[in-house]
Amino acid sequence: MLNSISYNPNSPGIGQSEGFFETWDGHELFYRAWTGPAANGKAVVVFHRGHEHSSRYGELAESLALAGYSVFAWDARGHGHSPGRRGHAPGFAGLVRDADRFVRHISTETGISLRDIAVVGNSVGSVVAATWVHDYAPPIRAMVLGSPALHVRLYIPFAIPLLKLLLKIKPDATIKSYVKAGLLTHDRKEAEAYRTDPLITRDISVEVLIGLREAADRITTDAGGIRCPVLMLAAGRDLVVDTDAQRRFFNALASPVKSLVRYPEFYHDIFHETDRRRPIEEARSFIDEVFADPPLHAHANDDAETHDEFRRLLAPLPLTSPRRWSFGAFRLGLPIAGLLSKGVGLGLRTGFDSGCTLDYVYENKAQGRGPLGRMIDRVYLDAVGWRGIRERKAILDDVLRRAIETRRQQYPDRPVRLYDPAAGAGRYIFDALRAVPDGTVEADLCDSDLNSIYAGRNQAAASHLTGVRFMQRDAFAGREGVAVDPVDIAIVSGLYELIPDNDLVSRSLSMLAKIVRPGGLLIYSNQPWHPQLETIARTLVNRNGERWIMRRRRQTEMDALVSAANFDKLATESDQFGIFNVSLAQRR
Repeated sequence: MLNSISYNPNSPGIGQSEGFFETWDGHELFYRAWTGPAANGKAVVVFHRGHEHSSRYGELAESLALAGYSVFAWDARGHGHSPGRRGHAPGFAGLVRDADRFVRHISTETGISLRDIAVVGNSVGSVVAATWVHDYAPPIRAMVLGSPALHVRLYIPFAIPLLKLLLKIKPDATIKSYVKAGLLTHDRKEAEAYRTDPLITRDISVEVLIGLREAADRITTDAGGIRCPVLMLAAGRDLVVDTDAQRRFFNALASPVKSLVRYPEFYHDIFHETDRRRPIEEARSFIDEVFADPPLHAHANDDAETHDEFRRLLAPLPLTSPRRWSFGAFRLGLPIAGLLSKGVGLGLRTGFDSGCTLDYVYENKAQGRGPLGRMIDRVYLDAVGWRGIRERKAILDDVLRRAIETRRQQYPDRPVRLYDPAAGAGRYIFDALRAVPDGTVEADLCDSDLNSIYAGRNQAAASHLTGVRFMQRDAFAGREGVAVDPVDIAIVSGLYELIPDNDLVSRSLSMLAKIVRPGGLLIYSNQPWHPQLETIARTLVNRNGERWIMRRRRQTEMDALVSAANFDKLATESDQFGIFNVSLAQRR
């Protein structure tokens, strides 16, 4: 909540206020707000540079406030007036989750729709903003990226491998920034202000720094997942970040409205440079122009790039391709690994996408024949995809518990009814049901795999859970093929990435829309990214004994399919790797 408004005598008509918002893990972070004399019902949210804090963006904020925008800027945790060890955060992904909470807090508190919000980032703040837009697909109106730190110049050979080694030795390690004020701006007054500001922190968490590099590499490779209007402001004499990485990112953006403006004589910190009025006016002008046009809307069949990617994975590699022989050698070694590793053997027998395999991955206990078998199994279970799967389950558990509690409060006189068309053995459902009083939730859990059905029934009996029915059903059957009463919450997780056809996904979502009560909730997962997509497609098998080829969908595409089925997305959560998302939507 915001405190009372004060006015700056040097900026007549500009009101300033301060407040705190609650993060995803229960902390309270500080933020500032600037309002002008004639608010236009639209907002701009500012993401500050690394080491800095919100009050350093007063000149930018006041310029935007005078143009009619409500302006908000937050102090990232460990920075400025926000709590936490200086320069620290729960990983770079934690900063992105904080950003999502902050913008949604602003929208809730002010009543300003996300479609009437633009964001402005600077350096690391630009990468936080761009990662948030890529991974969470919020329907914001525009994004301005000042000097995005897509590739920080570390200048030390093998810096990233050395930092990763340091992180293993000391998980909470920090390093001091080498960046001096004179490398940021030509303006001596601004450089001195930076040097003497007691709220500036020179420390940065090694975990955050590595996460920044990995996230920046990922969104640069997959910049086609960003479709909102983008203005990039770049410094021509940037000694802090690699400007070639900025250009690669810009060129790969799928945004139909995008512009790159370079200031040849500027150092890195463009919003504190001598002639900073130029980028400030450029940002304001771009935001004005974007708001003057109708908002862009994503369509479910816009993403031809991921369609083409799936078709390439279907096709065999040329005989002369070294990757073909490398993958072939990997496949030959799998049966040997399966004799030693319980997890690999289970995947080979039941499919690496089966409910039995997922239950084993969730358990995360290395098992096998002897020390070698357990070592192989540990390597298998620590694969980034399985780590993401376990994070997806944790997020799904949390979202489902909150959804159940919401519906219990809305309708206390009847049980909350759940439905999952592809529940596997239903482990995450059981974990949620154990947290609520017996008899307050009923669940119909379906799957096409009889092994998963039997395993789920056995687990339900062993856990003494009542009100749970397991049925063998086709997840893509029509409404007439599903004999269930209207439900409060439908869950579909880990299913749609197995289906390349959007028409089939739309049919499933339409069926769910008929089952879910008006005002009821849909929880759905998505796989917008996977660094091992080709390895999986060319070496592993699915539950049908065929190649396990997944069709990833950018979050914008998945959300468009959900919207077309008569649901409105409320929120998205992402794992730390950007592989899996879990979203909550409401039936119109």
